[in-house]
Amino acid sequence: MLVVDLGAQYAQLIARRVREAHVYSEIVPRSITALEIRERNPIGVILSGGPASVYADDAYEIDEEILALGVPILGICYGHQVIAHSLGGTVAKTGTAEYGRTEMVGTGAGVLLDGLPEHQSVWMSHGDSVTTAPDGFTVTASTEGSPVAAMENRSAGIFGVQYHPEVAHTPRGDEVFKHFLYEACQAPPSWTRHSIIEESLAAVRSQIGDSQVICGLSGGVDSSVAAALVHAAVGDQLTCIFVDHGLLRAGEGVQVEETFRRHFDINLIHVKAQDRFLDALAGVTDPEAKRKIIGELFIRVFEEIAAEISDAQFLVQGTLYPDVIESGTGTAAKIKTHHNVGGLPDDMVFDLVEPLRDLFKDEVRAVGEELGLPAEIVWRQPFPGPGLAVRIIGDVTLERLEILRAADTIVVDEIRKAGLYGEIWQSFGVLPAIRSVGVQGDERTYAYPLIVRAVMSEDAMTADWARLPYDVMEAISSRVMNEVPGINRVAYDISSKPPSTIEWE
Repeated sequence: MLVVDLGAQYAQLIARRVREAHVYSEIVPRSITALEIRERNPIGVILSGGPASVYADDAYEIDEEILALGVPILGICYGHQVIAHSLGGTVAKTGTAEYGRTEMVGTGAGVLLDGLPEHQSVWMSHGDSVTTAPDGFTVTASTEGSPVAAMENRSAGIFGVQYHPEVAHTPRGDEVFKHFLYEACQAPPSWTRHSIIEESLAAVRSQIGDSQVICGLSGGVDSSVAAALVHAAVGDQLTCIFVDHGLLRAGEGVQVEETFRRHFDINLIHVKAQDRFLDALAGVTDPEAKRKIIGELFIRVFEEIAAEISDAQFLVQGTLYPDVIESGTGTAAKIKTHHNVGGLPDDMVFDLVEPLRDLFKDEVRAVGEELGLPAEIVWRQPFPGPGLAVRIIGDVTLERLEILRAADTIVVDEIRKAGLYGEIWQSFGVLPAIRSVGVQGDERTYAYPLIVRAVMSEDAMTADWARLPYDVMEAISSRVMNEVPGINRVAYDISSKPPSTIEWE
């Protein structure tokens, strides 16, 4: 399934919903042509929502020949309006914009809404509305502000909904996707963890052949699953390299090595390089510069090790789909450079092997479970490749690293004690390189604040701040200020993504 990104906030979420129905999906730019789609031979096309009006001077357009390909098409929100406008329907302002939960009423039978209640709550976000459906289309639902809230031309295989079935606020939106996929597209639900593994193994074997390959191991789920996949494919041709850049959490270097050696029969080289990374980061405060410095230095270390083991040509990375999207693609603006994507040097000598590049985090965890990885690896909370360097806002120094390590340990410890670690997507501390006045032991202090961050998410593309119990927050605050010299203030970040990102840098 191809998801054409028309500038939507939720294009990635659409792709996820399709995959959750066990159909593989990819996001493609709005510049894609009908010929390019025909060459891809998809089972269907989804036109995403977007921020524009079809009448705006800079309106996002598609190649209208796409609508004549004979491939089933579903338009969502702006995509729904593009279909109507392109095929002779009417899009206009009704005087009633709809944002948020909206009551929708079914007005006729159809494929998408089959079996759903006549009255249902859906999530809307639009100013313009389709007021007249194109010839040949049946209107299957309406709302107060959207005379054509859903429409379809079954014989042509073209469908449209004004609302957002991909968001959780539309309670039965997953059924709309399944109806489109299974009924309109006749798609088999064959995208499973087993099929992912089989396809990945075949692709890795084809790419690597008999060559030696190294894997950048961090100990997190992504690199561990990537290592397990590649090892299953090529066996002893793989050597894993764990670069301890000195930006890890307390005791993490030892823990990663012990866990890996306990559960994997794979060659492992542990490189301790804290001084090298800290020297390279000295005085650097710009987040993008930090990520690029770390990304390049990782590669240089890998190159040095590779030269010692038969000049390995391939480098395995645990790159995920969100990493690629956030680092900037043809369909998405750059949010931040991920060290393993946009942070790689141009003169890198390796060919990359990225068996997880098309997967979201939950898909990677499912693959990890299927491969038999232990729960302590599969369900570990995500940790950024640049480590604490992007959780220190400002210059990275050894003093600040030690302060943040101690404070972060307390944050995670208290969340574990409360039984919340498995429920929360990420929980950690952030240390801004600023100081504030405090008082401890009747004396003035001038020390750092700690920002506590905890979020709920499914895939890191969107996230909501976790509503930690007050007693947990109190325990974190009390322990941090009593046990960690250098911190005299604790704050809690209540920002969601968007508009914020999960990490501060």
